Amino acid sequence: MQIILLDKVVNLGNLGEIVKVKDGYARNFLIPSGRARRATAAAKAEFEAKRAELEKAAAEKLAAAQAEGEKLAGGTVKLTQKSGVDGRLFGSVTNHDIAEELNKQGYKVVKSQIRLPNGPIKMVGDSSVSVALHTDVVVDVTVSVYGETA
Repeated sequence: MQIILLDKVVNLGNLGEIVKVKDGYARNFLIPSGRARRATAAAKAEFEAKRAELEKAAAEKLAAAQAEGEKLAGGTVKLTQKSGVDGRLFGSVTNHDIAEELNKQGYKVVKSQIRLPNGPIKMVGDSSVSVALHTDVVVDVTVSVYGETA
């Protein structure tokens, strides 16, 4: 299916590009989430009329994400979890826990923006985690997990 991208999509293309994707990906994800439209003649004409407006909105989103990224970069998140004597956690620290703590600190972060490179954190100590605020803005945050013996 041919679609027009209304937003930058990772591994697919930038705003305004006409790309061919599988039907299910377009119908079930891209079009309902507002990231794309079917590439019909009417849609192409309508997109060209709104192009400057969409580019301005995308630039504003990027600028806001960069400003938030500068504040967040190099930050530390401190979490306390129950752990055993050897430093292993009972359970784990997930992207949900990290996002919740960042929201308490005043940052607007959704759990899907947290990237855990090695999966959930299962040991006491410091770990590096990436936060993708925008497709072009990815910052690293240190997560310090402290153990609390039962």
